[in-house]
Amino acid sequence: MNRHDRHAKTWQVDVYIDEDEGRTFAEARLHTDLGDRLTGIGLAKVHPGERDVPEIGEELAVARALTDLGHRLLMTTAGDIRRVTGDESVRLTG
Repeated sequence: MNRHDRHAKTWQVDVYIDEDEGRTFAEARLHTDLGDRLTGIGLAKVHPGERDVPEIGEELAVARALTDLGHRLLMTTAGDIRRVTGDESVRLTG
């Protein structure tokens, strides 16, 4: 343990996955130590004629949910910066 560990904040991401008739839905929920919460969503579906491989659908749906969560966090951060600075031109990109 280094000297920074005792002051570390903990943010947690919980990922929920559900499947139904060739569709996989994932939800990534970010919880901060301040009680804030953001949610990203992702969907994957099997195209007609393709073989259904659940693991691939899960990976794709989770990747999309985490990407969506990251985008929502960037948008939230940009809004926070605008509120603090009054600068409406703030744009954050990944």
